[in-house]
Amino acid sequence: MVAAWPRLGPRCFSVRLALHFFNMEHVHQLLATYGYWAVLVVVMMESAGIPVPGETILVSAAIYAGTTHKMQIEWVIAAAACGAIMGDNIGFWVGREFGRHVVDRFGSHVGLDERRMKLGQYLFDRHGGKIVFFGRFVAFLRAFAALLAGINRFPPLRFFAFNAAGGIVWACVFGLGGYILGESIHRIAGPIGWIGLTCAVIGAVIGWRFFKMHEERLLQQAEEAASRRKA
Repeated sequence: MVAAWPRLGPRCFSVRLALHFFNMEHVHQLLATYGYWAVLVVVMMESAGIPVPGETILVSAAIYAGTTHKMQIEWVIAAAACGAIMGDNIGFWVGREFGRHVVDRFGSHVGLDERRMKLGQYLFDRHGGKIVFFGRFVAFLRAFAALLAGINRFPPLRFFAFNAAGGIVWACVFGLGGYILGESIHRIAGPIGWIGLTCAVIGAVIGWRFFKMHEERLLQQAEEAASRRKA
């Protein structure tokens, strides 16, 4: 029954270790045991910069709510939004108080290398609050936008406003999307259902490739901007 609401090593080892403990089987176990608290805590951890699948547990909980109705979607969304806002505030505080030191010490363990640090500075210089808001929808920025905002001395009140708005919108979009998918799963049958599912998978792969290519282009632009500042 769902519960009611009431130095590790090289980068690859750290990331794989986190993913091992948070594969889909463990995600389902977390939801079955801890319910809404699992959503809040895992999303908060990811938002604070720890490489765990916060978005995955939100979507899984939403689909679970849609298929079984053992969880209420409004509480799933509320837990995810609260976790996102709380985790981002922690990440922002860490970045603002400890700056580059924490990244130099621990960044390699979670995939935050020097190139991505330059990318963060470049994006905040160009886009500011939009990165705080829309970063929630991009995997790399979702985990590190708050930390980078703190390091780049983003104004606290502006950060809190954009962060809260982004966290709520993100939780609603992915929560409701997962819930609608969960309610529709039992209707996916026969050739039409499989064709639709195949198209969805292909679309997801194309989207992932697009973001990876876009990230590489942004990394190159950030390197060029950093070189111009030094010149």
